[in-house]
Amino acid sequence: MSFATQPATRVISLSPHMTELAYAAGLGDKLIAATDYSDYPKAALELERVANHRGIKLERIVALKPDLILAWKSGNPPREMAKLEQLGFNVVYSTSKALPAIADTIERLGQYADSPRQAQQAAKDYREKLAQLTQKYQNQEKVRYFYQISAAPMITVADGHWPTQVFQVCGGENIFATSKAPYPQVSQEQVVIRQPEIIFGTSHANTNVDIWQDWQGKIPAVDNRQVFTVNSDWLNRPTPRTLKAIKQVCDHLDTVRKQRRATQ
Repeated sequence: MSFATQPATRVISLSPHMTELAYAAGLGDKLIAATDYSDYPKAALELERVANHRGIKLERIVALKPDLILAWKSGNPPREMAKLEQLGFNVVYSTSKALPAIADTIERLGQYADSPRQAQQAAKDYREKLAQLTQKYQNQEKVRYFYQISAAPMITVADGHWPTQVFQVCGGENIFATSKAPYPQVSQEQVVIRQPEIIFGTSHANTNVDIWQDWQGKIPAVDNRQVFTVNSDWLNRPTPRTLKAIKQVCDHLDTVRKQRRATQ
């Protein structure tokens, strides 16, 4: 999709992270509807809901007559999205697969704002902070980690798929990096075999020390009390708040490195 030649006036977001990016790009006052879980910034909570995890309200979206629809290529139903495109709606997709792409998307959305200045500044700030974090941690010792996305079934993520890029900045080494599936279902026994030094989960995954206690004495992460809950909105949504996720993950990995040095 090429950049807009005129500012958008009626914008609908069909992904929480695209809602957040729209505000960052200066489109907040143009948003008229969004998907469930669009909860940041607080202003997004006032928007009408036209989509959720079960699908999108196609008829309502058409009735609202948006001149710009923001969507997630791998997260929104392809059949309904194809229908919206066939009806002539301007749809911009998020395809963020790398950390720098967050800034690129903000700038892209900024082309639809009354002025691109806010988006340009937000992208500049993000790139500068990302560069600082990358430089700080690029030579750190590797730490073997397991990221638990969900508990039942237990799902993780292979390298090359969001949000492994966050862990890589911090020197994390994914124990399921080479899995053929992008988001493989795994067992606790498979985790034990790979001996992670640290385990990450989110509140949605119910990841805490308790569910791993049966493996006391068999997993370094459990033995050293390196099982942490991270903010899922920061980590799983490719937005400027990803920087907060990087800082959070890097701090936790540093605790492992400190423990290593203390025992050497």
